[in-house]
Amino acid sequence: MADTNEYREQRLASMRALKEMGYEPYGCKYDHIDLKVARETFEEGKPVRVAGRLLMIRRMGKMNFCTMNDGTDRFQLIFKRDELSETAFAAFKQLNLGDIIGAEGVFFTTQKGEKSVVVKEWTMLAKALEQPPEKFHGLADQEECYRRRYVDLMTNDESRQRFFTRSRLIMEIRKYLWDRGFVEVETPILQDQAGGAAAKPFFSHFNALDKDCVMRIAPELYLKRLLVGGMNKVFELGKDFRNEGIDRTHNPEFTVCEIYEAYGDRTSMEAIMEGLLPHLCDKVIGTRKVEYGGTGNVSPERSEPRKRSLEGWEPGTGIVIDFNPPYRRVAYKDLVKELMGDDWFELDFPTQLEKAKAKGAETNTNLELDGVTTELMLTHEVYDKLIERNLMQPTFVTRIPHEFVPLAKACKDDPSLVDVFEFVVAGRELCPGYTEQNDPLEQRKALENQAGEDTEKIDEDFISALECGMPPTGGLGFGVDRLVMFLTGTDSIRDVVLFPQMKTA
Repeated sequence: MADTNEYREQRLASMRALKEMGYEPYGCKYDHIDLKVARETFEEGKPVRVAGRLLMIRRMGKMNFCTMNDGTDRFQLIFKRDELSETAFAAFKQLNLGDIIGAEGVFFTTQKGEKSVVVKEWTMLAKALEQPPEKFHGLADQEECYRRRYVDLMTNDESRQRFFTRSRLIMEIRKYLWDRGFVEVETPILQDQAGGAAAKPFFSHFNALDKDCVMRIAPELYLKRLLVGGMNKVFELGKDFRNEGIDRTHNPEFTVCEIYEAYGDRTSMEAIMEGLLPHLCDKVIGTRKVEYGGTGNVSPERSEPRKRSLEGWEPGTGIVIDFNPPYRRVAYKDLVKELMGDDWFELDFPTQLEKAKAKGAETNTNLELDGVTTELMLTHEVYDKLIERNLMQPTFVTRIPHEFVPLAKACKDDPSLVDVFEFVVAGRELCPGYTEQNDPLEQRKALENQAGEDTEKIDEDFISALECGMPPTGGLGFGVDRLVMFLTGTDSIRDVVLFPQMKTA
């Protein structure tokens, strides 16, 4: 089998031969129609101009066939000796897989009924010097797909369509919010200090100002400053950065959408999710019932069903997630009692630990988190490992212990709980939603408890903004990457991020 250098030398020789025949290897603007449009407007004998990359070449003497792909569709081209000039037909022999050409000809239906273009003239637009993956079936190494996304996209229709779907989802998120009076804003990515979440930031330095800064871990505190200033309905869709682990659902650089509504609360945010998700399903996915773990819904761009999978589930054994609202609402403690018994919160810690292990929770007594009791951490381990991952249908889990959510308001009937939800689908949290804390004195206490001895971590300017008066507010934030993962049936964030972070090869 020829090695990479041999393939390259062969292609360089083809390029030189094309130049000698008058075909420049790298062309200019070429007027044409998309192959998808060509298929939709097909009319026997009608003139047409198309352009794209050659995926397959079959040389059969006086009649040769190519398959072209331009990212919108695939189409067959027919090169006949009696339809082309002697030079054009001879130059055809110098074409390789991966080359990009323009072709002018007429529509023609073969005896097998395949819509095609009989080529009258063709133009070289870009010579590919690298041999594409074997038989153009795509990269076999998944790691290589992520490192060389351009090759993955040119050879893998499913991957390319997934990213088109991502773009459409983002467009519809913006449209949905704009149509409801929300204004899209931009807040700083380089900040004096990280705020709005508990995460490790990336550090940088302003040369012009001679001061250190961090890349934001969340836009929340700046968006709330805008509410103080009178911008009552705002959202931001952009990048956050957290210098933490990389796994199937986490990337250090990720896309989020945060939404805030003055004079709203947690229920206002529930209404947004119950409206947004059906909207995205209707406009982009084509159904409100999404299958996980088996054969998925038929994409409009494909005749074959998409395969969907979720970690831990076997192919072909999927369940259907129904996004038709209303969605279930249930209190955090009620879910724990359903599994562990009504007396769970009255038990002593050793008994709780024994019951948790009996239920299958892999936990121990080393449960530590600043400001959180060991008993509460054990309860949260039970929720995280035994309850949340089994919530398949869309569920708002409400009334969370306040220790876990310092930026939210307490429930009026129980100050040990906060008026928030965790929105869970298919065993994963898609987003939290809050009745936001707008009392500056209570907010300071919560941030002080969170910061401990590191009082410099408290954003004093944010507290000052709250002291100017922030209206009662509802807020939520969701990871766009995770949403795309879910709606496209993908269980790895690297499959929905064009250029994910990777170890050095």
